[in-house]
Parts: sequence; structure tokens; C-alpha cells
Amino acid sequence: MRAFRAATKNVDCGGYIAIQFDKHVGCRVEKRFGLSKSKIAAFEQCPKRLWLQVHRPESAEADAASTARFAAGHDIGAIACSLLSNGVMVEVLPDLKAAVSATELLLKEGHSGPIFEATFAHDGILIRVDILERDRAGGWKIREVKSSTSAKSHHRSDLATQVWVAQMAGVKITSAAIRHIDRSFVLAQIGEFDGLFADEELLDEIVETVATRPETIIEARASLAGPEPEVDIGDHCSSPYACEFERFCSRHLPSGPEWPVDLLPYGGGRKWQRAGLRDLMEIDAEQLDGREANIIRATQSGRPYHDLVEARRAIDAWTYPRAWLDFETIAFPAPRWVGTRPYEQVPFQFSVHVEEEGGAVDHRAFLHLDGSDPRRACAEALVAHIPSNATLVAYNASFEKRVLLALADAVPEFGRRLRSMADGIVDLLPVTRQTWYHRDQRGSWSIKAVLPTLASLDYSGLEVSDGGKAQDAYLEAIDPLTTPERRLAIDAALRAYCERDTWAMIAIARALTAAP
Repeated sequence: MRAFRAATKNVDCGGYIAIQFDKHVGCRVEKRFGLSKSKIAAFEQCPKRLWLQVHRPESAEADAASTARFAAGHDIGAIACSLLSNGVMVEVLPDLKAAVSATELLLKEGHSGPIFEATFAHDGILIRVDILERDRAGGWKIREVKSSTSAKSHHRSDLATQVWVAQMAGVKITSAAIRHIDRSFVLAQIGEFDGLFADEELLDEIVETVATRPETIIEARASLAGPEPEVDIGDHCSSPYACEFERFCSRHLPSGPEWPVDLLPYGGGRKWQRAGLRDLMEIDAEQLDGREANIIRATQSGRPYHDLVEARRAIDAWTYPRAWLDFETIAFPAPRWVGTRPYEQVPFQFSVHVEEEGGAVDHRAFLHLDGSDPRRACAEALVAHIPSNATLVAYNASFEKRVLLALADAVPEFGRRLRSMADGIVDLLPVTRQTWYHRDQRGSWSIKAVLPTLASLDYSGLEVSDGGKAQDAYLEAIDPLTTPERRLAIDAALRAYCERDTWAMIAIARALTAAP
């Protein structure tokens, strides 16, 4: 792949001119707003989001998930380009106008290979196409690369914007597809990614959306030229992406009830909202039964719901020794280790507390931070650290079960033992959900929500305090640029977090079975 740049010429890719009347200066004022595929997407999610991006960008809040998503998308895009021969990367040097000129020159000179980040502008709308490939009939195919495993509805909208601008710029588009991750891909050799991607052809499907792009752009421009749009907080604030302005938009909203009905799990608050009730304190729990009644009574009274008899019946059936197990895993869009698939959850750490009938507890752990495939070492450690006669216990055990079964397939010599672990694993979560509710859980039975309500223990003070941070810590640890001192600190932080998870299960089980 080579880079290509061209001298800048007079190309309009900076946006459009909006004419406004400023009452303070008594004359018309011209303002120039740049539009791009991402800005149009922001407008389609919420007109106010686009307006704030342009007029009040300082009101945005950093979104770690967006940053991680961008980084993953960049890496996947680089892999997609590396799989194509004779490709040319259009450089943004010295600016986007030069990128437009460079793209035009490549097309005029009859470049036969793919063009990466081909840049087009029309009517103040600028796009950069991930991959532009020539077809045999002389037309061009747009390939928008995504790190997802399928094409999403908002991908279709983005693709429509690209098709429209490219067509208006005079390019014959014969195909438009989302090039996404193929989850069936299995890495056979390190760094060999042929077969990682699959194309979902969408040109025919997005024809109507392409046709409406001019109307959408007119609406976006009108919104930008006007005052801040009035848009209520709603589902659009988090779909398809979390909006960076949600806190800003909700800053003046009156605070709701302390115990809103939407704390009821599984969407249980919707029926009460339809009935005009928004506060759990307003509901007559005596007319209800089951879990919902237990939650409402516990919330109203401040006294937790506790079914001691059922908790003891369930937990006392688990024979000793008990091995309380928790995994930490990492999942890469592009697999790093031979035999793994995209987004496969590969365990790099586990903690296990082995509890004997008399109450004695022994902690054992595994952590793999050298960046190599951790699966064999993890399987060996599991077999070594967990007694063959132990009852394996997890919190939301379906996850641990999947990890164990995947390890059994990956390391066949331990397959029988690991499958036996998976077959016999029991789950503390449904027991907790059935027998305990404290209003401070606020509708959640996550281990982090339940633990402080049952024991004088939580996750505060830990450098790593949740699964997402554990993954971030792992990635930092295996980075070659990380210093040995920092890697040791990460090692200690990860061990402390995972150990807290398994000790938390013991603390919860003991509290659930203890008399008040």
C-alpha cells in the first residue's frame, strides 16, 4: 500500500453558507458549517446533538466507550486495507481539500487498484470512503468497514450518505456494502486474516435513503442555522450511540422520585407509567404478589426481602468442598491467537476460593500477562487448583460455563475434566434473585449491587473495579511500551479485583443463609 497526495486546488469541502440576521449588529451574518457523514448521522439520531456539536462542543462529556470503539474500528480498518494489493491511501495533507484533489487525480489517471479513504465533496458535504474498489465494468464499489459482525440500521444510513456524495461527485457506484467481521473465521496463522471479513451488499436496499439525502441535508442545515432545537430526553439519547450531551440536556430537568417505577427489573415499570404512576411509593403492594411485590414492599418499608428458608434449601444442597470461581476474559475483533474466533472470550485470569465444610477457605489464582495465548496455561491451572470433587460455584454461571467449554475444545488433553466442571457448575445469581432484595440494589442483582447490602464489603478503593477496567488493564499490561514497574502494579490490581469477586460470592452466600 502506498500513500498518495496531490496539490491543493480550489475545492469546496468546507461546508455551506448559512445566512442569519443578527439583531445586535443589525445586519446579515454569514456562518460556515462543515458537514460530514458523521455529522449527518448525529442529526439523524437527534437534531439537537448535531447543533450542540457545532455550536457548543465544550458541553460534551468524554465517552470512554466511544474512544474504545473508534480505536477498534481504526485497527480493523487497517487490517481490511492490508488484505488488498496495489492499494493507495489518500493522505489528508496538507488538508481535506488536497485529499479531494488526490482522489480526483487517481480516478482520472485510471488507477486500477483499491483506493483507501477516497475523499469526495459535493454541495458542502464531505465523505471519506474506507475502501473504493474498481469493478470489471469500469464502475466503483464502496466498502464501508465495520468492526461489528453484521450491518446495522445506522450503518445503512451512513452508507447512503457516501453513495449520494460519490454519485453527485460524478463517480459511477455499482455496489455498496458493509464489510463486517465474519464471526465464523478462525485464525489459522498469526497475522493471516484472509477470510476475516464478509460483505453485506446494500446498494439496492438503500436506494430510497440515497434519494432522500438532499432533503435530510436541507433539514440539517436549517437546524444548524436556527436556535438550539428543543428535544426531550428519550431513547434516542442512547441509540444507536450514547450521546455525549445527555447530561448537558438533562441539567435543568426536575429531579424525579427517589424510587422511580423504572427500577423494577425486566421493564416492569412500563405498565405503571402507562397507568400514570412514576413512584414506587405510590403503588399498593398488597394488591400484588411475587417478585414485584417483594421489591415494592422492600422499597417502601426500607426492610429487605429475605427468604431464608429458600436460600438455605438451595445453597445447603451444594456439597463441599465448594470452589467459588470467576474468570476475567478478553475478546478481540481480529483474533490474536491461533484457533480463536473474532470476539471469542479468552480467559486471561481466574480467581477461585476453595471452601471446606468446616469454613476454612483457601484462595488460588491465575493471571497471564505476557501477551501470548493464555488458554493452555489457564486450563492447566484450573485442573491443578480446583479439586476434582469440588462443587463449582459462579455468579451468572452461564458465562463461566461457556468459558470452560471453550477451553475444553482448545486444550483437548484437559477436555474431559473441564467439561465435567462445566456440567456440574451451580449458580448463585438466581438464588440471590429469588431470595433477597434490598432497595439499595435499585433494581439490580449484579454482584456489585448486592454485596454492600449483605456485607461490609464493596469494590471502592480498588484500582480495577469492574470487568471493563479489567480488560483495559490487561491491554495496558501486554502493551510492549508498558514499563515493568507499571506491569507489576497492574498485576497486583487485577489480582485484588478478581479475588474480591470470588470472596464476594462467599460473603453473599453466608449472609443469605444466616439467620437475621
